[in-house]
Amino acid sequence: MPAPIKIIIFDGTFKTTPFINRLVKGLVHNAEVYILGFNEELDDKIENVKYVPLGSNQNYVRLAYVSLKYAIQSRKINSVIETVKHLCFKNRKKLQQQNLEQVLKSISPDIVHLQWLSNIQLFEKYILNKSYKFILSQRGFHINVRPFVSKENLEYMQFWFPQLDGFHSVSNAIKQVSNCIYTASNKIDHVVYSGYDISKFKSKNEQYKTSKPIKIISVGRDHWIKGYSYAINAMALLKSADVEFQYTILGVNKDCEELQYLINEHSLEDYITLAPKLSQEKVYEKMCENDVLLLPSLAEGIANVCIEAMLLGVPVVSTNCGGMSELISNNETGFIVPIRSSEAIAETIKNISLKPEKELVNIVEKARIKAIDQHNEQKMIADMETLYKTVHASN
Repeated sequence: MPAPIKIIIFDGTFKTTPFINRLVKGLVHNAEVYILGFNEELDDKIENVKYVPLGSNQNYVRLAYVSLKYAIQSRKINSVIETVKHLCFKNRKKLQQQNLEQVLKSISPDIVHLQWLSNIQLFEKYILNKSYKFILSQRGFHINVRPFVSKENLEYMQFWFPQLDGFHSVSNAIKQVSNCIYTASNKIDHVVYSGYDISKFKSKNEQYKTSKPIKIISVGRDHWIKGYSYAINAMALLKSADVEFQYTILGVNKDCEELQYLINEHSLEDYITLAPKLSQEKVYEKMCENDVLLLPSLAEGIANVCIEAMLLGVPVVSTNCGGMSELISNNETGFIVPIRSSEAIAETIKNISLKPEKELVNIVEKARIKAIDQHNEQKMIADMETLYKTVHASN
């Protein structure tokens, strides 16, 4: 029986994303899984996952302890001397690079899966030397936007992408954009959608009904890419059309000047609420209290919040950005509007408020089925295992 494949999942911290947490819980049944991190604080470690510290970013004493431990384990006097020298000069970066090298030699992984484009920099010499096989996850902003607003960023990606062994794309749309940066006949690039434990999502109502006023919610940070200015302008249009509504933007700073300016300019203080971040459980509760989830983004991969809304039985209105059309079919599993169109957002929400209940129930049910079929945890894990095995077997 062959030895299990060794996989390092790396995004720089033990506090990994929900996607990684769900993934590694499934991977540990058939693989040795390691999570490396500079931020080492974690209350609940996932069973059978090996957490390996690289030296804390927060605690210098902890960094010194870990660095000396690895230097002594190497049984090389030069390594110990170098470590002491770096400690004396408080050269954190050198210590962490040294720790990383020691850890990689110790594990000898079959696959190193980098979660972010910025992770490449830390592993450049290992990628160039073909020391291990590397996979990069490709996500919304880092692929859709950054290389096309920064020539330097594009050139960096065009140099490093051909050196990588495989890619994980979060959507077909991301995969197509990636091919504009680098493509080759032997490029390994698998689309693997985010997966969820479906049993944790209970539909908000047996029979969907809209409130009066209609309640709309958006969830996400206050960044221009999220398109909230277009959403607020859409609310102004709804107000002018005498549509009763309440709109909440959850996860933004209530003192955000740009958004507050727009709200005040349109006299929407009584219609729009800016609310701070909440725990995931509280976010789901808030989503279920609303009639529509609005995603006004300019760029995304496939927005997790929309998948979650569909699983919860909340209709989604999304811009046609990134891979959102892979999730939502207009008027079938939700509603798709053009990017940067406040008019289309307003018109769609107005139509939803007027739609017969039976039509909305049908859309909500179809949306939940689509989300379950495309974004279940078992499919995600199986698809990622296929990617790892394909890269591991490649020349």
